[in-house]
Amino acid sequence: MGVNVYGLDNCDTCRKARNWLGRFKVEFQFVDYRAHKIAPESLKAWSAQVGGWDAFINRASPTWRNLPPARKSPGSDAEWSLLLREHPALVRRPLLVFADGRVHQGFSDNGFKKLFDVKSGAMHG
Repeated sequence: MGVNVYGLDNCDTCRKARNWLGRFKVEFQFVDYRAHKIAPESLKAWSAQVGGWDAFINRASPTWRNLPPARKSPGSDAEWSLLLREHPALVRRPLLVFADGRVHQGFSDNGFKKLFDVKSGAMHG
């Protein structure tokens, strides 16, 4: 079973994740979400799986820090979706979406080792 990896092509963390997946021969498809906009329904569903909009975005990013204060408090799913459509770099990266619908954000060697059974290529969960 493969996984879709959403991120930005020039993101170092996304590059590290793709290299890790390639090294352990995990089948994946990379999607640069600046080039391929994500549907608001998908963003909402994925954010819910990782703990809500606040967990879904990267508040440490320069993009977030440079937003006007009024934009940092979206009051609805529609406002969050619009913000992420305008500023895709706000999504914590990489975002992995498995065929069974599970979602995982971020990359670390140990985290991926727990997420994937690298010996057989199968996934935990």
